Amino acid sequence: MKTELSGKLIVITGGSSGIGAAAARMLNSMGAQVVITGRSEATRELAAELGCDYYLVDYASFSEVRHFAKTLLEKYPRIDVLVNNVGGIIADRRITADGHEMTLQVNHLSGFLLTQLLQERLEASKAVVINTSSVGNTMGKIDFNDLESEKGYNSLRAYGTAKLMNILHAMELSKRFKGVSAASFHPGGVETGFAREGSGFIKWIYETPLKRLFLISPEKGADTLIWLISSEPGKDWEEGEYYYKRKPGRKNAQVKPHVAQKLWEASEELITRQPKGSLRTP
Repeated sequence: MKTELSGKLIVITGGSSGIGAAAARMLNSMGAQVVITGRSEATRELAAELGCDYYLVDYASFSEVRHFAKTLLEKYPRIDVLVNNVGGIIADRRITADGHEMTLQVNHLSGFLLTQLLQERLEASKAVVINTSSVGNTMGKIDFNDLESEKGYNSLRAYGTAKLMNILHAMELSKRFKGVSAASFHPGGVETGFAREGSGFIKWIYETPLKRLFLISPEKGADTLIWLISSEPGKDWEEGEYYYKRKPGRKNAQVKPHVAQKLWEASEELITRQPKGSLRTP
């Protein structure tokens, strides 16, 4: 395991809080050049603390993701690591301006789009791509006839399905991108703000003082991410695998090569589809 990452350019989306911010601090201390994204003032504050570049990017907008990708390609000749870390639970079914169900777009499609737009640079850099997934993947179920959850929306199921998609994305990416290694991981139950737009028991766990009884620190949650970045793919970890506490994690029964291939093709179609519908369903 490398303890020094001088000269490495590491992009962390959703890097302004939680495990993203914790990882940014640790990687910065190991000599990496870190680039973070976020949506709040905390993004600017962390960037000032670390002396790193930052970008405000809303993953509910494909246009913002495309602009961010364009900026990365113009400004950085190498991208050694891309961490797709944006995610969250959305209590009610909402439709983005791009015409997609919000949980699907924020947790999967926008990260998929960004990775696609950066493909050539990632391949040239022999990069590593890491997706932040969750044990919630085991609660997900991909229905290729209802990827937008039109038949009945449940926030936990939609989130679990998106986290399952994160695993499948990394699994297929390691096959399709030449010279690029990919993996996904579960950080554990971490004290973060990912459930701020959720509801019920999950929001109660994450948004009340009781969270200190149930949740681990962002620094502990970032441990497997740091390990994946600072170790060697193909030697220390298996490409396309999903990890928890540096070991293969418990995966949904749908984590199969043919499902990963079908999801990739469906995702390519969804990110190019013209918007339809309103900003919010009744």
